[in-house]
Amino acid sequence: MLELAARLRTLPRTDLEAALATREFDASGIRDLFDLAEALLSPDSLDHVVSRLDRPRLAVLAATATLTADHTGTTVEAIADELARLGGSSELVAATPLLVGRLGDSLILVVDAQRVHLPVAVASRLAVRMERDIPDAAELAAPAPPVLVGVDDVDRTLLDRRAAETAYATVAATAELLAAVGNQPARELAKGGLTLPDSKRLSEACGIDLEALPRLFHRADEAGLVLRDGAYWLESDIGADWAQLGSTDRWQRLAEQWLARIPPSLRELVARRSESISATDLRDDVRWLYPAGGKWLDDGLDRLVDDAEALGLAVAGEPVESGRLVLTGDVQRAAGLLSAHFPAQVAKVYVQHDLSIVSPGPLEPALDARLRGFADVEGRDLASTYRVSAASVNRGLAAGESAESILEFLGELSLTGIPQPVAYLVGEAARRFGSVRVASAADADLPARTVVRSDDDQLIGTLAVDQTLNAVGLRQVGQHRLLSRFAPDVVFWALADARYPVAAEDRDGTIVRLRRHHLAQSPTPAPATDPVAAMLDKLLAKHDDDATDEVAWLSRQLEAAARAKETLTVTVRMPGGTTADYLLAPASVANGRLRARDRKADIERTLPLSAIAAVAPAPSSV
Repeated sequence: MLELAARLRTLPRTDLEAALATREFDASGIRDLFDLAEALLSPDSLDHVVSRLDRPRLAVLAATATLTADHTGTTVEAIADELARLGGSSELVAATPLLVGRLGDSLILVVDAQRVHLPVAVASRLAVRMERDIPDAAELAAPAPPVLVGVDDVDRTLLDRRAAETAYATVAATAELLAAVGNQPARELAKGGLTLPDSKRLSEACGIDLEALPRLFHRADEAGLVLRDGAYWLESDIGADWAQLGSTDRWQRLAEQWLARIPPSLRELVARRSESISATDLRDDVRWLYPAGGKWLDDGLDRLVDDAEALGLAVAGEPVESGRLVLTGDVQRAAGLLSAHFPAQVAKVYVQHDLSIVSPGPLEPALDARLRGFADVEGRDLASTYRVSAASVNRGLAAGESAESILEFLGELSLTGIPQPVAYLVGEAARRFGSVRVASAADADLPARTVVRSDDDQLIGTLAVDQTLNAVGLRQVGQHRLLSRFAPDVVFWALADARYPVAAEDRDGTIVRLRRHHLAQSPTPAPATDPVAAMLDKLLAKHDDDATDEVAWLSRQLEAAARAKETLTVTVRMPGGTTADYLLAPASVANGRLRARDRKADIERTLPLSAIAAVAPAPSSV
C-alpha cells in the first residue's frame, strides 16, 4: 500500500481524476491519500477492476505477479520477456509497454521511471481469482484461437428485409404504446411492473403478446419516451416529440439510445468481429476476451443481443449490415439502409360510407395524430383503419375542433371526398355537443367538487340512473343538475367514455377545451455532484498544507503499516551522519515517536520520527 500511496501523492490532479474514473470504490470516510490507497486496494474495488480487464492486460498482470513474487519490483522489458517465454504472440509482446502503462493509469500497477511494482493486495487478490475463475498466465498469454468462418449461404437480401420488418414493427409498437399511455396513464404496482389490466390494454394497443410488453416498455423508458409520475406512467415531452418524427428518425433515436447503453469495451469488440460471428459465437468470443467478466459481462451481452434483434440489427442470431454500422457509430447510415425497406408513408386516405377511414400505408405522424383526435384506431398494420363515431367526434370537439375544421381536414386528406354519412355524423355531433355541461361546483355545493347540468331533464334522469357512471357517484339535486365528489376532468371523461355529448365549461358558462393526452415533463437535470472531485478537493488541499511537513507524511506511512500489520525497512539516521536499516513491524505512532517490533533482534524499539530518514517495504524473504 505504501507504493500506491506514494504514487498517488506524486500524480497531478488531472491524472489522478482520470485514474479514479476507471475504478469503483467507496469515497465516504476517506480522509487522506492513505485512506484512498486502502480503498483502492480493498477486495471489492480490486474485483471490480479485474473483472473489466481484457485478456492482454490480465496476461501482463499475471506475468508481473510471477516476476514480483519477492516484492522487489520488475521492469517492462522483463515482463515482455516473460510473456514471450509463456508463448505470447509478437503483438502482445510488442504491446507490453502500452499495456503496463494502462494498468498503471488504472492504479493497478505502480510504475515509475525505473521499476514496475505490484501492490501486495493486488497480487493476493489476483491469486485468489486465478484459483477461482481466471486462467493461468500461460493461457492468458496464448494467442486467440482462430475464428472459423463458414461458407455464407444465407441470402443477405432476405436477412436485410427481415431486419427492416422487425425494426419497423418495433417502432410502430412503440408509437402505439406512447399513444395508449398518453390517452390513459398506466399504473405501476408497488411490487414493480404494470397492473394486469393496463398491461392487457397496452399490449392490445401495440399489437404484441402480453409477454413481450415489459421489454418494449422498458426500452421506451430507457429512451426517456415515458416517465413515471407517482404511481402512474405517462408519455414524456421527449416521447411526444419522438412521436412526431418519421419512421426513420424514430428508429435512429432508439438505435442511438441502445448504442449508448452498451459498454465501450464490448462495443469495440463486437464492431471488430460482427461480420464473421453469430450471436452464439459472439458470446464465446467476448467471454474469451474478458475471462474475469462475470455478471457485468453477461448482463451486457444479454442487452446487446436481445435488443439488437428487436431493432433489426440481427436476425435469428445472424449479424446484418445495419448492426455493424450502428456498432461502428454510423447510426445514420444504418437508418438509411433499413428504412429503404420500410413501408412508404402516405398523406392521403380513403373516407368510406360506413364511417371508416382506410390509410393505404403508414400515415404521416402529424396527420395521424390529428386524425386520432376525432377518430378511433381500429386496426394498425401496413394499412391502418380508423372509425368516426359520435363519441370520437365529441372528443375532438372537446379538444378544440369544430365541425368545419374536421370536415375541412378530411376533405384535404381524402382521396374519395367526404361521404354524406360522415358529413351528417359530424354535423349532428357538433349540434348535440354541449347538451351536457361539466363544471367545478360552487362553494354552496360543497363537499361536491363537480356539477353536471343539462337543459334536457330527460337526459339528466338518464345520467342519474346510468350504471356505467356509478364510479363517479352522480347525485341529482334538481331537475337539471347533478353533483359529484370527483374532480371535473374525471367526471368529464367518464361521461365522454359513456358516449354522452359532454362539454366542459367554466363558472361563467364558457366552454373550455380539454385534452385527454397526458404528458410528463422531463425533469431538468440537477447539476451533477461529483463525490470524487469533492474528495480530491479535500485531500489535495490538505496535502498542500502538509507539503513541507515530511514528518506528517512519514507518520501516516507508519500508521498505515501498523493497521495492515506490515513489516517495513526503516532507515534510521545514526550519530556521525551515517544511517542504518532496521526491519520493523510498526505497532503505534504517538507523540512524535514510533513503537515497533524489531524482526531481527526480536525486541521492541521506540524511535523518534525525526530520526527516521525513509521507509520502504520489507524484502519478501522476511
